[in-house]
Amino acid sequence: MSYPFLKGHGTENDFVLLPDHDGSVHGDLSAQRVRALCDRRAGIGADGVLRVIRERGREDPTKSERSGRSETEASSLARWPDTDDLPEWFMDYRNADGGIAEMCGNGIRLFARHLYDEGLVPADEPVRIATRSGVKVLTRDGDLLTADLGEAQIHGETKVSVGDRSWPALHVVVGNPHAVVMVDDLAEAGSLHDEPTYDESLYPDGVNVEFVVRRGPDHIAMRVHERGSGETRSCGTGACAAAIAAAPEGPGRWRVDVPGGTLRVSRDEAGHVFLTGPAVIVARGRTDV
Repeated sequence: MSYPFLKGHGTENDFVLLPDHDGSVHGDLSAQRVRALCDRRAGIGADGVLRVIRERGREDPTKSERSGRSETEASSLARWPDTDDLPEWFMDYRNADGGIAEMCGNGIRLFARHLYDEGLVPADEPVRIATRSGVKVLTRDGDLLTADLGEAQIHGETKVSVGDRSWPALHVVVGNPHAVVMVDDLAEAGSLHDEPTYDESLYPDGVNVEFVVRRGPDHIAMRVHERGSGETRSCGTGACAAAIAAAPEGPGRWRVDVPGGTLRVSRDEAGHVFLTGPAVIVARGRTDV
């Protein structure tokens, strides 16, 4: 079966978007198909897949995947947001390995860009998007989009290891889990081809690991190993987690340099964290992957 797709990125963190507004095309979206789409040699190539689906009046699109599985096996990642005030659009996000994820900061900007470009939401109004970590609100200013990711949560220290080297890390949740390591040089993380070692009892569904250096009072740079995708050129929620780890208290604004570009992170007086950056659609077509 042939079906439409779009390809895009946010600071070179790239995604395949699957418009599936009524859930008729990808109701059985499998991990195998996601892996095939994300394959950089035999597929389209991406760090993850964003399914664009209308939420209202529909069942959880991953319900069939949980059928017959225990609550522990199913994991909270498979659930829709628990709120009575759901918006029209739901971002069904999968990592490159096919695993379900709660949120994606670069991905949700690309998702919103698609909605704006296609006239699916008013061009001059904020758009509310449901995710597995709740409802996020996005606004657009030209090619830049800003996502209100809500309040980040700091849950204390943990430890991360790469090879025979270990570092203390801060456990930060920005809708999804992060372990943030402050280093003197980003090269300390090595190649990041392999997943860093972490406390699996703390992160049963895996964790995104950021290695961060300070460039100035409100300026940091980072590299990231994303769970299910490996080292990526950028991670939006990771940039937010890195900024929060670098300055845990009070409001502020930060520049976050990633290998794929620059993101802006801010935190207001109420503690809400905002992520601003580009979102670019680079291709569209049909595929039978």
